[in-house]
Amino acid sequence: MSITGTEIKLEQKYTSLFNDSKTSLDKVVSENVSSQRDKAIQLFEEKGIPNKKVEHYKYTNMVPLFEESYNVDFEHEVFKKNLSEVFNCNVHDLEATTIYLINGWYYRKNQLPETLPEGVLIGSFAEFSKSHPELFEKHYNQYAKNDEDSLVALNTAFAQDGFFIYIPKGVVIEKPIQIVNIMHSEQDLMAFPRNLVVIEENAQAKILLCEHTLSENKFLLNGVTEAYVDKNAVFDIYNIQNQHNLTTNVSSVFVKQKQHSSALTHNLTLHTGVTRNNIYIDMDDEHCESHVYGLFISDKNQHVDNFSFIDHAKPNCYSEELFKGVLDDAATAAFAGKIMVRPDAQKTNAFQRNDNLLLTENAKINTKPMLEIYADDVKCSHGATVGQLDEKAMFYLRSRGISKEESRILLMYAFAYEAVEKIRVPALREQIRDLVEHVFRGELNKCHSCALCGQESNGGYSCM
Repeated sequence: MSITGTEIKLEQKYTSLFNDSKTSLDKVVSENVSSQRDKAIQLFEEKGIPNKKVEHYKYTNMVPLFEESYNVDFEHEVFKKNLSEVFNCNVHDLEATTIYLINGWYYRKNQLPETLPEGVLIGSFAEFSKSHPELFEKHYNQYAKNDEDSLVALNTAFAQDGFFIYIPKGVVIEKPIQIVNIMHSEQDLMAFPRNLVVIEENAQAKILLCEHTLSENKFLLNGVTEAYVDKNAVFDIYNIQNQHNLTTNVSSVFVKQKQHSSALTHNLTLHTGVTRNNIYIDMDDEHCESHVYGLFISDKNQHVDNFSFIDHAKPNCYSEELFKGVLDDAATAAFAGKIMVRPDAQKTNAFQRNDNLLLTENAKINTKPMLEIYADDVKCSHGATVGQLDEKAMFYLRSRGISKEESRILLMYAFAYEAVEKIRVPALREQIRDLVEHVFRGELNKCHSCALCGQESNGGYSCM
């Protein structure tokens, strides 16, 4: 079914699509997931698609992007090609449990290793919503902010499939879990992937979420991931976005932490059209530790908008936030990071920084780090920098016989280095180092991984 431009209001267009597709939406998921759609679509209709009058979307007007015409697949379509023949997304030397999503739907031919620890669940959001209703009733849609962000509400209204991961009490998953979401269609396509992760007490897991495009059509992804991190649990999630210029990607991640837990989120935007990343961290217990990182590299007319909200709700918690951006040509970006320290959150340590490097006069960044503090016994700081390449450093490198272009690349890499080194998966860190260098050398569109990417397109195929 398609969403096309009409004379009616944009919100009504999506509401009409929802009403016309309700039977198809409910067919594949549990009653619990379906029962929350009506309230979500009502919240969406009240707020509408965010424009620049919405404070959190001040620098990214989503209305023109959602006015485009897209097809929506309400039923799982069989991927006709052999996935192993057209795509290979292996990080060198990375031993991982890898599963695929096709257009946000769980790939039916995924084969999980037989060596997974007892009780670990990895698979389809839709299927597990039916087979494990007790987990979904406890966690699904409990952490997402439907009432604060209309695009999150829109996802809740249309959610059908994605990935589900459950790590039971005391289980440590040594190998990362790699989720590869491939967008591939013969038509312009909109998708609403929904993901749920539950890490129980004393458990540990790392997730690599890799976003790719394998055809030159326009894509709009509006995805939501909810993660519950129980007492003494450790959870890392890395979102690697490497998509062509015709892609709009809205990614919202919500993390709920309990006592003595540790969570890390890292958004790595290497190539995009328009990307909006929302990161919400709720430290709802004492002695939580949170690390929120990001690196975005953009050129041409790409746009990246990172928004974060770190909620220190209880005492004795620690958070560290670092986002770095490198913008070339006429690329634009925005960063808005808010740290909330509530009245009872004494002994809070919270640090936030956003550093940006502009390589041309036409590149632009709007940055807005924020602290809102209602406790008096805290250590908090925030800051932002916007600058160009250091001329003295450039002169030093040139005086050592290094070419101008190579000097430029070295300085850019040195700037990005701190964010790259925050990656806690060694093989992934090495791969990102290599990819970042390719980006700075202007080689990102030269894909070495995908059989489908042997030909150039207007949007450019870009695969990790």
